[in-house]
Amino acid sequence: MRVPTPPDQPGTFPACRQVNQMLGRMGDKWTIMTITMLVQQPRRFNELKRLIGGISQQMLTRTLRSLEGDGLVSRKVHPSIPPQVEYSLTPLGQSLAQPLLALSAWVLDNMEAIQNYRAQTARA
Repeated sequence: MRVPTPPDQPGTFPACRQVNQMLGRMGDKWTIMTITMLVQQPRRFNELKRLIGGISQQMLTRTLRSLEGDGLVSRKVHPSIPPQVEYSLTPLGQSLAQPLLALSAWVLDNMEAIQNYRAQTARA
């Protein structure tokens, strides 16, 4: 894994800006949930909307377009009436899904401890 050494001047390291920009795009909850819902199989729009829960049609559309623009999701239109659109992860999207699934597992494994700490600090 390549981890660059930052310079003495904060905020001037190009790699940090690149990572920040991508984390801003990849780290929002709708992106993470969309990618994790596409790990097992391709899905249609309404199926994704149901599985994610709480996401608006507009936000899901925006998220899918962004992921498609970044090369993480592919969109396939099946010729039928009405046309059926299916979304799936690209190989690049699959490579991002693995660390996201690990992060999700970490959250589930540690949620009780986190909630305990939150309760302690709320009382203090």
